[in-house]
Order: sequence, then structure tokens, then C-alpha cells
Amino acid sequence: MREFKSIVNESGKGKFYLFTELCKGCGLCIEKCPKNDIGWTDRLGIYGAPTVESGRGEEGCNACKTCQNICPECAILIEKIQ
Repeated sequence: MREFKSIVNESGKGKFYLFTELCKGCGLCIEKCPKNDIGWTDRLGIYGAPTVESGRGEEGCNACKTCQNICPECAILIEKIQ
């Protein structure tokens, strides 16, 4: 079984885990984030496309999991911060 490493960014009410080896750079998470908290980075994903990160918005992540649910590659995991 293969284990994927993640990049973690804590913002607002959530921890945003991005598995760069799965991210294909489609940008659906950016389009659907209700807080405009996700943006592009210089890191490259599996197809050589830029990957994303959270922490870009003023309010931060609200842990709604929209990005996690919309990601076709399951490259995002959201953990609510208590």
C-alpha cells in the first residue's frame, strides 16, 4: 500500500491537507470555496500543473469541506479545528 505525504496549512477553523501527488491542478476547489481561501502555489502536482493551498482569504477556512467533496482526485482532506 502506498502512503501519500501531505502539505498541511492551518487557517481559520480548519486544517487543510493537500496531497500534491494526487492534485492535477483542475482548480475546482478554488472556484467552489465559499470563503475564497484557496489559491494557486508554485508547487507542481502530478501532471506538472500548479497545486493549491489554503490560507489565502481574510477569514480563513470555515471547514465546510466543499473543496474536499468537489476534488475529483481526493487530493484534499479537511479537518475541523476545535
